[in-house]
Amino acid sequence: MNRQNWIKKAVVVSLSATLGVGAVLTVAPPAPVEAASVSKGSQVVNYGKQYMGTPYKFGASTSTTRVFDCSSFMKHIFKKYGVNLPRTSAAQSKVGKAVSKSNLKAGDLVFFSSGSRANGRNVTHVAVYMGNGKILHTYGKPGVTISNLNSGNWKKTYLKARRVL
Repeated sequence: MNRQNWIKKAVVVSLSATLGVGAVLTVAPPAPVEAASVSKGSQVVNYGKQYMGTPYKFGASTSTTRVFDCSSFMKHIFKKYGVNLPRTSAAQSKVGKAVSKSNLKAGDLVFFSSGSRANGRNVTHVAVYMGNGKILHTYGKPGVTISNLNSGNWKKTYLKARRVL
């Protein structure tokens, strides 16, 4: 084979390979965008998890992140995502849309009647549902922590849930 024919064949093979690869690339679906696949509720929860261990203080100011009470914690983490919640857990329990326990999604507020002010009917505590039966909240000695919604005190004192996102 002479040099000129060899170059022609090399160009044809190279061009065919390039077009073949190009066709495959144009057919491939675009890569999913990670941020878009994470729900706003999960974003709120993930942001809140950054405060794990932050101490609890009843009546904590909403202008600090050094200490939280349950409702100031919810107010803080939801505000970052455009939801301006009222100051108290009782007031927070009246905003958004009611949602059943069986239909909870990450980012839903869950309410309890627990602690020294509880009577089984009035809202005294709020948490955010994380998914998989877990809640993110703050109370007492652990401060910001994760608990199981379906066991112990939280199962016994659960009242209702609201969707605000």
